[in-house]
Amino acid sequence: MTGIRCPYCGFEAELVDSSEVYHGVSYGMVWLCRPCDAYVGTHKNSQRHAPLGRLANKELRVWKMAAHAAFDPLWQAKIERDGCTKSEARQAGYGWLAGKLDIDVNQCHIGMFDVDMCKRVCEICEAVR
Repeated sequence: MTGIRCPYCGFEAELVDSSEVYHGVSYGMVWLCRPCDAYVGTHKNSQRHAPLGRLANKELRVWKMAAHAAFDPLWQAKIERDGCTKSEARQAGYGWLAGKLDIDVNQCHIGMFDVDMCKRVCEICEAVR
C-alpha cells in the first residue's frame, strides 16, 4: 500500500514505527502526517500496513478515546451478562450503535469517525448508562 493522504493538509502520510509518536515505545507501525501530527495505527498482520481507521489529529484522538470510553463498557458488559464471546459482544454493540446513529453497520467503527460522530457516540452511550 502506498501512503495515505492527510485529510487535514493533503500531504501524504509516512509509514513509521509508532515509537516516533509514543515517546520511544513501539506498538507497531503507524501512518504519520508530520505537519499535522495526525496518525493512525495499522493492522498488525497486514503486509500492506492497512490503517486501523482514519488519520487523527490531536482533537480527533481525544474524541475517539472519549467515544471508546463511553461505548466499550457497554459491549464489554454483554460478555459477562450474556455469556458471549468478545467478538460477538463487540459485533452486537456496533450493530446497536449503527442503529442509534442511523448508519450502515459496515460504516460503524469509531476508528473511522470524525469529531462530530464521536461526540454523538458519547451522547448516545452516556444516555443508556
